[in-house]
Amino acid sequence: MKIMKYSTALFERLKPEKQDRILTIASKEFAALGYKTANINIIADKCGISVGSLYKYFGTKENLFLTVCSLTVDALKSALEQVEQIDGGFFVKVEQILRIIQIHSRQNPDTIHLYNEVTTQGNRELTAKLSYEMESVSAEYYSRLICEAREMGEIASDVDDRMAAFCLDNLFMALQFSYATEFYQERMKIYVDSNIFDDDERVLKRTMDFIRRALRA
Repeated sequence: MKIMKYSTALFERLKPEKQDRILTIASKEFAALGYKTANINIIADKCGISVGSLYKYFGTKENLFLTVCSLTVDALKSALEQVEQIDGGFFVKVEQILRIIQIHSRQNPDTIHLYNEVTTQGNRELTAKLSYEMESVSAEYYSRLICEAREMGEIASDVDDRMAAFCLDNLFMALQFSYATEFYQERMKIYVDSNIFDDDERVLKRTMDFIRRALRA
């Protein structure tokens, strides 16, 4: 697995399966309870290691949380690399991103819950770190994708690539939360249809219709 920059050299020397176990357990605790409420002693106990060892691996609870969040960044990079390899224009790639969101959100709800937790942090310094770590990757990719589409004439010539990227990412984020968290699921049912989660293709088609009408030339 990729070595995380918020962990210590001691953690990096652990066997990959032990690293995975520690980060998976920590991710579930943070996702379920939030950063402030999650207990480092309980995490260590569930991992089958001492609290002292956990601190030797990460130094602080914050570093453990940041390391876990780094997994989300790595998953995002991997997903965008997949999209980059697809033959097709802007709307083909956006549709693929939507499909990835539908699949990933259902298969990895803890990751989405963790991301949701990040957005509600009261610690300003921690929130700033996480915002940069987690948003800069998608911000740069979506802006570049939109800029290229504008130059190719796929979308309107007066589209502001940075603002359009921000709006597009907000749409993606709302869909992620809707597929993985109870509150957003109920919210989407109220706005759209109580059976909406039984018809992924309808969600995909209507969302793509909206994006095309908003951006196309």
